[in-house]
Order: sequence, then structure tokens, then C-alpha cells
Amino acid sequence: MSSSDSELVVSPPSWKIGGMDCAGCAAKIRGALERMPGVSDVRLSVMTETLTLSLDEEKTSRAAIEKQVSGLGYSVKAIEKPAAQTPGAEPASCGCGHDHHKNDGHDHGHTHGEKGKSAVMSDRGPKPDAGHGQPGHVHEITPEGMSWYRTGKGRLVLGTGALLAAAWGAKFLAPGIANWAFIAACLIGVAPVARRAFAALRAGMPFTIEMLMTIAAAGALVIGAAEEAALVVFLFAVGEVLEGVAANRARASIKALGDLVPKTAIIEEGGTTRQVDAATLEIGQMLLVRPGDRIPADGEITEGTSGIDESPVTGESVPKTKTVGEPVFAGSINREAVIRVKVTKAAEDNTIARIIRLVEEAQEARAPTERFIDRFSRIYMPAIVGLAILVAIVPPLAFGEDWNTWIYRALALLLIGCPCALVISVPASIASALSAGARRGLLMKGGVVIEALARVKTVAFDKTGTLTIGKPVVTDIRTFGIEENAMLALAAGVETGSSHPLAEAILDVAEARGVKARPATEARAIVGRGVEARIDGELVFVGSPRFAAEIGALSTEIKTAAEALEAEGKTVAAVFKAGHVIGLLALRDEPREDAKGAVAELRELGVTSVMLTGDNARTGAAIAGSLGMEHKAELMPDDKVTAIKALAAAYGVMMVGDGINDAPALAAASVGVAMGSGTDVALETADAALLRSRVSDVPRLIRLARAAMANIHQNIWIALGLKAVFLVTSVFGITGLWIAILADTGATVIVTLNALRLLSFNPDVRG
Repeated sequence: MSSSDSELVVSPPSWKIGGMDCAGCAAKIRGALERMPGVSDVRLSVMTETLTLSLDEEKTSRAAIEKQVSGLGYSVKAIEKPAAQTPGAEPASCGCGHDHHKNDGHDHGHTHGEKGKSAVMSDRGPKPDAGHGQPGHVHEITPEGMSWYRTGKGRLVLGTGALLAAAWGAKFLAPGIANWAFIAACLIGVAPVARRAFAALRAGMPFTIEMLMTIAAAGALVIGAAEEAALVVFLFAVGEVLEGVAANRARASIKALGDLVPKTAIIEEGGTTRQVDAATLEIGQMLLVRPGDRIPADGEITEGTSGIDESPVTGESVPKTKTVGEPVFAGSINREAVIRVKVTKAAEDNTIARIIRLVEEAQEARAPTERFIDRFSRIYMPAIVGLAILVAIVPPLAFGEDWNTWIYRALALLLIGCPCALVISVPASIASALSAGARRGLLMKGGVVIEALARVKTVAFDKTGTLTIGKPVVTDIRTFGIEENAMLALAAGVETGSSHPLAEAILDVAEARGVKARPATEARAIVGRGVEARIDGELVFVGSPRFAAEIGALSTEIKTAAEALEAEGKTVAAVFKAGHVIGLLALRDEPREDAKGAVAELRELGVTSVMLTGDNARTGAAIAGSLGMEHKAELMPDDKVTAIKALAAAYGVMMVGDGINDAPALAAASVGVAMGSGTDVALETADAALLRSRVSDVPRLIRLARAAMANIHQNIWIALGLKAVFLVTSVFGITGLWIAILADTGATVIVTLNALRLLSFNPDVRG
């Protein structure tokens, strides 16, 4: 490798940010940083409390970034990352285990190809208008297991509470100094809030809860309401602690996934074993996994047979019996016997790590409702400030009312007007729904996907590997002018190296009969038709009878035989060379056990099911009829896209495939869903993934999405309803400052707790 090939570049700078209890925190930091020169592509994860950005250090230094963030009241700690290779270096693996320079896309009336839609949802979409009513907080990086009262937020609550209690004590024991005690309690409590308020103001964000709190506290002191000012500051601090506790509970649900992977592993080297840190495992190492142990890495069984409980990864409660050559996932439990496992994925790239990463990244795929709330807050917050100013000055100037009374009411209006609860109502529900789904093997990549799923009225299913098991077997062999084994040797030669289920079935029957595949060259796929290769200098083709008929290679006798087999619900592959068919292979792929029940569940949800397949019409009708669903057969890849677009034009349509086939159709659907038990493709393609490979998870996914949207609507109405009531009562003097801040904090806590209910939502429950 040349020196240029090995050149290294520095990874984008990253930091651990203390706190970030809600989307408002991320929006505030993003808004402040994007205003700085040389800063772009700002990415924040509320779940992991991390910040990553692109930085031109000639314009802005890393120290300036840290100063800006800490000025907003957040703790900052740089994350050191190893250097990354430049594009000119040797290509790095994407972790999916596939050679992206190869394409084994052959088909027997089915569609192959790489998924066209990006796997990871971009976080560069519409960004919120930071600071407009976004809630502000006291932030610090909290070590795991630390009690709330030992955190900065906790100390602020205890400190302001003690000061308030002392002031109340002075009110009864020494009335002459009580007012000064309340003033001191207010000033000490509001000082850190004011500091953050002016930091946000300098960053170009005047409309923050910190600024409103500062104005309200200062105004209350000016008009002589020191006791209420101190109480407001205390209640604000209590609200911050409650929000932090709720946010930590949401994070804990994701952290629990990571805890499923054991911390240590037993590796075998040269006949001896030793225990090592599981995080240090390398690809190719051999692991010894005893009965009862959790598997410490993604790998492949090299020795032994055992029942593997994959419920921690896929939610599937029934253990699967796995043996040599079969994959196992980190976090799964070995139930029965000793097995030896070869590591195939590094710790940071195992299935659970990727699930966690996808759920975290999904927070950035912001839902349309969330973007609307952000746009609304841009107008709402300045309008509230303007209304408060009018309430403070119009009655005294126009009607000779008391200045103190109306300034007091204006201050209460400012506090109740802050849309904290409204801002967090959507992301809190989405985070809970994503976490609840991940624990049950239902992955959704963000709020956009959740909203689209909730609107789905039609589900289009691929047949092979989705509605069916995906492992067809050869049931009938017909030959014309050639020995069966000779024909099988030619077919196996063409199919050698292919991973398509029909190809594997042909290779399996050849192996079972002891037939050796003929050496083949120049193999290539003809999309939607089959695959051909050159054997002994002659082109041999294995594919759909339709294609054989198109080129005139299908006689009336052979056509009749093929149609008879297809009428039995079998898929027929024709083997032909020199312009004529020499054999027919009939294969059958049985429907999954839960497919019929899933279609019935979808019908109960008001969702129509349709099967899209490249298979022949007779086979399609036989499978679809047994499941009680509509079907469209003999579809080429572009035909499937046309069918999806026609359905999507009328209402939301979901396309469910195996994560490998039907890339164009998955991309064209409102929501593309991949089936696959933790496979790379299932995790890294489509908009959602069903890790258990169960058709019954499709209605579960829709139920979860609909529950999430119902929860979001509840939160929005709670937030707006409480605001409306207390805005009116504040203007008419019915409620005061401390009620205003209690209502604001209360609304925030209520919507957060309501969102957390989704963590325990069970999508298995019908109705």
C-alpha cells in the first residue's frame, strides 16, 4: 500500500454533553452552534447525550465550541476518537459482511438487487428553530447510579428549597427580615438561570424559558412579590429534576439492551481457555459458550448443537435449535449444551449494538408533527411575549388600572405561555415508541416512519421469504430427451455460487442425489427471468417458463406439463439449451405458519393485504387464496413499482420484503419494511425491520405506530389545553406566578409521563 493509501484524516470532533433531557435541549445547542462561523452538520443525540459536527478550526476552535455549549448551562467533555482512513485507503467494511462489488442478482421470476433506499435516516433534514420556547435546564454529565440529590439539578432543588424554608421561618420568627430572606432566596436560585439566559441571548436566542424565568423573577421582586418569586424559582428547579428523572428512565430502556451482552467471554486458543473482556473480541476468535451463558458476540457455530434463546434480540420467546454453520447473535442465551462459536462481528458492530445505534439515530429523523410544532413555536413564543407586554401596559395607560397588578399578571402570562410541554410532547412519545418496539424486535427509523406507518391502509407483501418460509424444496423433476442426473448436473452448474432460495433448492437436490455440478463459466443473471452460464462451450439457461416461451423454446407438451405443476401451487424452473427445454424443476415454498392469521389481523385493523410476486399466476393464486388475500403475479421489478405507486396514490402503502429483493418497490412505498432475524440487510435497509421474521409482526408494527400517534395527540391536547386555561386565568388575575410555573412544569411532567406509558405498550393485544 502506498503512503497516500495509508494517509489518515481526523474524525469529526465529538463531545459528551451533560443532560439534554429533551429535544428542546438539542435544538438550543444546535441553534447556538450553527450561528458560529465554520460550523456545519451539527448532530446531537438526546439518547446518548453526544454532539458531533463538522468544524473549520481556522474560523472557530474546539475550545470556542465548548465555551458556547457550557455557556448555555451544559457540561462538555471531548470524546477522543481514533483517526479514520481517507477514501483513498483500502475500502473499509460497512459491517454488513457483503462484497458490494458483486451482485448475484439472478431470478426465477423474482426480483433481485440491492436496496435503493438509504439505510440510515439522515439527520440533516429540517431543523427546529432553536430557542423559541425551548425548555432550558441545569445540566451536567451524571455518572451512572448517582442519586438525583447528588446531581447539579438535585443540589439546586435542595439549595433553593432550604433557602425558601429559611425565609418562611424568618417570616414567622423575624418578620422584619423575612422579605430580605425571600429576596436572597430568589436571587441565589435564579442566578444560574439568568447566566444561561444571557448566554442564550448572546448566541442569538432571546426566547428561552431561562429568559422568561429571569424576567418574571426580576419583575416580581420589583413589584414587591419576593415570596412568590422565590417559590417560582424553587418550583422551576423541582420541574427540572422531574424532567431529568423521566429522561433517564427513557434512556434506561435503551441501556438495558446493551446490558444484555455479557461483559466477559471465554476464548479458546491452542486447546486452552481464558476469560477476556467481551469488548476486546476480534473477528475469527473462537469462543466457548456453556449452557446458561449469554453469547458474547455475533458469530457462527463451529461445533455443537443447542437450543438458543434469542428473545433478548428478537423478542421470540421459543428457543431455536441451532447447529454447526448457523449464525448466533450477541445477547442470546445458550440453553442446552456446550457450543463453540467463531466471532464474525466486532463488539461495536454486533446485532444489539447496531439496534441501539439505529434507535438512537432515529431520534434525528423528525416527524412532520414535530416539525410543525417547531414552526408553530416560532410564532407562538414572540406572540406570548408581545401579549404579556400589552397586558402590562394597556390597562394602566388606557384605563388607569394599577401598574403592579397588571405587571404581575403579565409576568404570570409569560411563565404559563412557555411551550415547554408542547415542544417535548412529540419527541418524548417517539422515543418511547422506538424503545418499546426495539425490545420486541420491531425497529422503526424515526418519527417520520411512525407517522407513515400509522396512516397505512394497504400492505403489499413480497412472496418468497416473506409470506413463505423462503426455503423451497424440489418436488418434481421432468426431463425431455436427457437423463435426470445429467439435467440436474447442468442446472446445478448454472446455479453454483448463487444464494437465491430456488438456486439453493436445486443445489440441495443435486447434492442429495450425489450429482456433481458441471463446471460453468460466464454466469450472469437476467433480471426477472433467470440466470445463464456457459458449460462445455454451450449456453445453458435456468429460469422461468415464460422466458422459454418468449424465445420459442417451450413446446406445447412441455407447456402443458409446466401449467399442470403450477396449478398445484408450485414454482417451475425450466432448464434449456440450444433453443429447447431439456427439463422442468418444480419447487414449492410453504406459507409461514402465522401468515394467514396476520392477514386476518390486518383486516381487523382496516388494512388491505396484497401479494406482489414475480411468480406465475397459478402459483400466486394458490398461495394468496390459502391466505385470504389479493395478489398480483408475473410482475417484473418495474411492474412492482408501478403497482406500489398506484396503491400509494390513493392511501398509505407499506411494502414488506426480505431486505434483499424488491429494492425498487421498497423504495417506492410509503414505508419499506424488511424481514430478517437480525441480518445485516434487515437492520440496515428499509424504513423499519422485523427481527423475528414473523408476518404477525406487521400488524403489531401498525398497532404500535397508531398507539404512538394517539399518544402524541393526547400530549398535544394536554399541553395546549392547560396553556389555554391558565392563560385566561392569568390574564384575569385568578391564578398567580407560582400557579403559572406549577402549571407549566406540571404540563411538562404530565406529557412526559404519558409518553413513557408507551414503554409498556403491548402490540400483541388486539383491539
